[in-house]
Amino acid sequence: MSSSLFEKIEMPGVKNIIVVASGKGGVGKSTVAANLAVSLTRQGLSTALVDADLYGPSIPMMFGVQNQKLSGIVTNGQEKIVPIERFGVKLLSIGFLMPSNESLIWRGPMASNGLTRLFSDTEWGEVDYMIVDFPPGTGDIQLTTVQKLNLTGAIIVTTPQEIALSDARKAAAMFTKPKLNIPILGVVENMSWFTPANHPDEKYFIFGKGGGQKLATEFNTRLLGQIPLVLEIGDVSDRGLTIYNQPDKNVMETFDNISNTIYELTEVYL
Repeated sequence: MSSSLFEKIEMPGVKNIIVVASGKGGVGKSTVAANLAVSLTRQGLSTALVDADLYGPSIPMMFGVQNQKLSGIVTNGQEKIVPIERFGVKLLSIGFLMPSNESLIWRGPMASNGLTRLFSDTEWGEVDYMIVDFPPGTGDIQLTTVQKLNLTGAIIVTTPQEIALSDARKAAAMFTKPKLNIPILGVVENMSWFTPANHPDEKYFIFGKGGGQKLATEFNTRLLGQIPLVLEIGDVSDRGLTIYNQPDKNVMETFDNISNTIYELTEVYL
């Protein structure tokens, strides 16, 4: 096997790289990744967000920049991509390079090479935290990322229900493989409960209860936060806005607590 497979991509200005994974689609992983990046930025930290879901990129739409195109800059004789910036976050996605109504038809090696070039051919500048939004599964994209990047750690996103936990376990287990040994910084439980707007003291555990803590305990890590099922979160995401553009202060505080914990766990690398 070629040694170049394991040669790390040099991004000297990037201090922390954190991947957000779930192993399963539909649990709000991209919502967590996007709003975590925004929350870190609001704390005065330089943040980038890379959409590693090459086949179903959603970050451009979630940030309301799906019609923007990437530009380039020449640095040290090399042409580099300049990320698109929104809410103070540097954004990079394959979605900026192709029409939104077209599908990407690449085999695994092409996808891996394409992802590698997104990281290596971009002018990142100084970045305190790079958040990488993984696609579902544990395939070529995930393996390429953990092999080619110097990762600080991973965050696992799940809902409380067992079917989501089953896939989240597989995602978490990938990082704990001896040859990879990527620290799991914690678990985020999404859609933890539903509270009707006119009954703020009530909680309905639609998808079960305690799944996030269960997963965190299994992998000897922490439960970073529980995010309730709030209609407005989906609404602002569809409109290219963030959780800071919706009225539920508990959701904002939850994300701020998550980003504070991530900072405390990783500030040694800054």
